[in-house]
Amino acid sequence: MINSTKSLEDYTKKSIAKEYRTLDDFLKRWNDEDKKSVIIEELEDHGMLFSELQEKVNKELDPFDLICHIAFDQPPLTRRERANNVKKRNYFTKYRDQVKAVLEALLDKYADEGLKNLESIEILKIPEFSKFGSPIEIIKLFGGKEKCFEALIELEKELYAA
Repeated sequence: MINSTKSLEDYTKKSIAKEYRTLDDFLKRWNDEDKKSVIIEELEDHGMLFSELQEKVNKELDPFDLICHIAFDQPPLTRRERANNVKKRNYFTKYRDQVKAVLEALLDKYADEGLKNLESIEILKIPEFSKFGSPIEIIKLFGGKEKCFEALIELEKELYAA
């Protein structure tokens, strides 16, 4: 039984070190994986306790920042800070206004709830997105399903850009 934040952090650090020897190893895998949830699930299968860590360390950190902070002593960013960094980099300038609005709403959803919402097109079915149209209409704004998926993957990459 893990009794304190310190022992939970130590346990996590050791667990991650078994999978990723260096920060570079972890970053390469993170950046190469289209669905970050795959990495998160693998680490959970190996005993990593993300929800407990978020409660003890900071609820506003996503799994990426928890891993980098605990295992590799990197300064963490909150989900909101990550989302704001994407907005500051003018990432959206290549998109039409309606697509920009959808992507900004996705970023806001990420800031509030985390990564899981960005990895599924199902997010477009929730009420907050109905103002942009039906999921099919939103996908058409992007130029089709493939382009919509590409935009979601690119948005994720922007979130974790250095």
